[in-house]
Amino acid sequence: MNAPTSQRNVTLIILVAALGYFVDIYDLILFSVVRVKSLNDLGVIDSDMLSVGATIMNSQMFGMLLGGILWGILGDKKGRLSVLFGSIIVYSLANIANGFVTNVTAYTIIRFIAGVGLAGELGAGITLVTESMPKEKRGYGTMIVAGVGLFGAVAAALIGGHYTWQTSYFIGGGMGLMLLLLRVGLAESGMFNEAKETNVQRGNILMLFNNAKRFKKYLACILIGLPLWFVVGVLITFSPEFGKALGSTAVLNAGKGIMYCYIGIAVGDVVAGFLAQLLKSRKMVMLIFLLLTAVAILVFLYAQGLNPEKFIWLSLFLGFASGYWATFVTIASEQFGTNLRATVTTTVPNFVRGSVVAVTLSFQFLKVEIGILQSAMVVGFTCVVISLFALSQLKETFNKELDYLED
Repeated sequence: MNAPTSQRNVTLIILVAALGYFVDIYDLILFSVVRVKSLNDLGVIDSDMLSVGATIMNSQMFGMLLGGILWGILGDKKGRLSVLFGSIIVYSLANIANGFVTNVTAYTIIRFIAGVGLAGELGAGITLVTESMPKEKRGYGTMIVAGVGLFGAVAAALIGGHYTWQTSYFIGGGMGLMLLLLRVGLAESGMFNEAKETNVQRGNILMLFNNAKRFKKYLACILIGLPLWFVVGVLITFSPEFGKALGSTAVLNAGKGIMYCYIGIAVGDVVAGFLAQLLKSRKMVMLIFLLLTAVAILVFLYAQGLNPEKFIWLSLFLGFASGYWATFVTIASEQFGTNLRATVTTTVPNFVRGSVVAVTLSFQFLKVEIGILQSAMVVGFTCVVISLFALSQLKETFNKELDYLED
């Protein structure tokens, strides 16, 4: 068994992971906030705004998908701390570079690089937190990380709304580089250090695919997160277009929508975390929030005559209903042994984020055939149904002992 981690180091780990996730979410969401004004400055016409924006977002998400694999394997082979340092350097420098772009092609490429960097932050942080805390309390640790981190979207909305899009990217990159100083002195996971002394394979991603039981569990961990990124990546990001379809009295502000949605997600994450501790079940909490997400999607897509004030309340509701991110990532982290935990915890949320590519492409394809509202309804409820089935295939992990290895 690993030696207990000191309370001081646990507190520092939670603080650094929370602030790292704050910067991560700021950088991840910033494009959605500044999409319209940055693309306008780069000469994109209004009729191409949705398609060009979707292409750039898909490039960022594809980068996160590849980065999730890279950082996840590195986290199990070299350690959780190596990912916490490496990932933040990559995405901080990429975001600074983003402030200098002068055309859509450069914008797309740099968002891809930023996506690769952004992929490592959450998984490494959550892995370190879950392996450093007592099993009865680790839900509180991941809840704090997500609750604090998700307010990075609020910062992105406020800064993106008050400064130029170039300055907003510079601020994100600067915050990331400053955060590096806090990471000096962090202690590596005791469980990882013990696993390193064994002959077991670490970070072998093929182990997730060469065993049917492990693969089924891994796939289910990914699929339970689909609805959240449908909400953020489709309903909120393209809210100006949805507003037109719903007869909005004014143009809806996607930046404000993202800010209030993420306030809702942060509050939802805290409520979900406390509820899981109270019920001693993460699966039950996931079920409650997935059903609530379905209700929120329905309410949004039937909000005829939508106005900016009502949109804010709906964004809060959509965010709260899908505020199970910390619970979802914790479930993934608790499903696998120490020698695969970072790989799983890093790749799972990034495959979910990367699923936005398939979700947005499906949405865009169906939009041409059946209209924007009907397309969103079909894609959204498909995501919810898939996630509910996937949840039914997973075992409860609350209070599960994590100090073990995968064969």
